[in-house]
Amino acid sequence: MPLTEKVSFKTMFQRGNRVQVPKLVRWQFKMDSAQVLKVSVIAINVSISWQIFYAKMGRDGRITVPKLQRELLKGREQSLVGYVIHVMLEPA
Repeated sequence: MPLTEKVSFKTMFQRGNRVQVPKLVRWQFKMDSAQVLKVSVIAINVSISWQIFYAKMGRDGRITVPKLQRELLKGREQSLVGYVIHVMLEPA
């Protein structure tokens, strides 16, 4: 069963420009890696605008943030690794 509604959560930005979808969210919606998702992200206390892109979740439950959106998110910061990211997932 793919994701059918909007879900949001906060997570840490990880190495490799990725964010981890929590296991509870993946289990609740029985998410698989084949579904295309509309992903909205904002770096808390760093950026002021949401960045929206389409992506598939990897088998490990991570979503890679594209380079353009990552650059727009980080503003003056050198790296976003370790920052808290607010993520909203929607079906595409």
